[in-house]
Amino acid sequence: MKLQQIYTGCIAHAAYYLESNGEAAIFDPLREVQPYIDRAAADGAKVKYVFETHFHADFVSGHLDLAKKAGATIVYGPTAKPGFTAHVATDGEVFQVGKAKVKAIHTPGHTMESTTYLVIDEAGKEHGLITGDTLFIGDVGRPDLAQHVIADLTEEKLAGHLFDSLRNKIMPLSDDLIVYPNHGAGSACGKMMSKETTDTLGNQKRTNYALNPDLTKKEFIKQLLTGLTAPPGYFPKNVLMNIQGYESLDTIMERGKKAYTPDEFEVLANEERPLVLDTRPAGEFAKGFIPNSINIGLDSNFAMWVGEMITDIKQAILLVTEPGREEESIIRLSRVGYDNIIGYLKGGFEAWRAAGKESDTVDRIDAKEFAKRHGGKPIVIDVRKKSEFDSEHVLDAINVPLNQINQHLAQFPKDTPFILHCAGGYRSMIAASILKARGWDNFVDVEGGFNAIKETGVKRTEYVCPTTML
Repeated sequence: MKLQQIYTGCIAHAAYYLESNGEAAIFDPLREVQPYIDRAAADGAKVKYVFETHFHADFVSGHLDLAKKAGATIVYGPTAKPGFTAHVATDGEVFQVGKAKVKAIHTPGHTMESTTYLVIDEAGKEHGLITGDTLFIGDVGRPDLAQHVIADLTEEKLAGHLFDSLRNKIMPLSDDLIVYPNHGAGSACGKMMSKETTDTLGNQKRTNYALNPDLTKKEFIKQLLTGLTAPPGYFPKNVLMNIQGYESLDTIMERGKKAYTPDEFEVLANEERPLVLDTRPAGEFAKGFIPNSINIGLDSNFAMWVGEMITDIKQAILLVTEPGREEESIIRLSRVGYDNIIGYLKGGFEAWRAAGKESDTVDRIDAKEFAKRHGGKPIVIDVRKKSEFDSEHVLDAINVPLNQINQHLAQFPKDTPFILHCAGGYRSMIAASILKARGWDNFVDVEGGFNAIKETGVKRTEYVCPTTML
């Protein structure tokens, strides 16, 4: 038996490949499914099942394309009501994959259909648990997502279900089982996941706060709900796509891979009014970009920030990328449901510049220059998360988290120069592109962000834990 974790770091996602005796199963596949088919073919195996742990919120699963192309059966856990042909398992149902077995264990809590799959090897030994978003390494799945789709499923109700699932279904299992979760650190599906992507169940029982046997249900619910931030706005839309179905990635790629010359691109942008999304690195974007385009760099948490900043998942999008990265940009957009890519700029921004088209720039300064200017007490706007800002920030800086920028544009002066920064320059360039598109031109961005600023000795404030008053 082979059981392989296939981890995609940019969205902190883990799919799983199981193969035994010429049959294979894929658990929670990403949107681009050919690599799974190729993996099975290399083993001389046929994909028999596509197991889904739940209706995902943070990405669009590849279950439909994979089932169609491989002739596989899609499997969900109890209570699931997919809008397409699938097998809805009963609690405890066992599936044969070659000489291995997969047992469905209904573990509601993250969502009501959430199901953990127990993998049993050819010798009949229980090997591991593919837990989806029920149990992470160091954490458990947040219980506040389903209510954005079904209002009656409050976070308190789901947290109570999760407590019961963990205590009655997961914790009684053997300590030597390997836990294989759907996500690792960086995912918005939990609040304190470890960077490790597997562990033994026994170690999780000892170290994971949610598996503390001394917690009452009331205490568990309180701990689980404390510190949850609002989920990204695209999450409910991804859930619906996973439930109802979606276009094939092949169709999306065919539509998105239309190459337009600068003249054609300009006409389309003016007539159709799509969003022009520039996926180049922040430093390249700053040197020159198409006016009104928005920069979200491909080489960081691209999918997450697309989901945070582009509110309409059906928004028509024209791409500007580094040459050769058009297909990658389309695939990574499709992973979070942004399927309406209508083409890209052939030759990238350099072709636009060579054609003599209008362009804009973002002025940047380095950290040393920031330190010089800071003595004059300029307006400094920090677009990091509130928790980052509260931990440590430049003295007298103003905090406007990037994901709240559109609701707080009034805090950005138009008649007074200001300085913009984030942690390293990625998020502040997203903010800079949004401000430029809305008419701001009186600011500079700090290259290297707060991480570079700290090295200059600029005065900062640090969080001090309040003293308990007796």
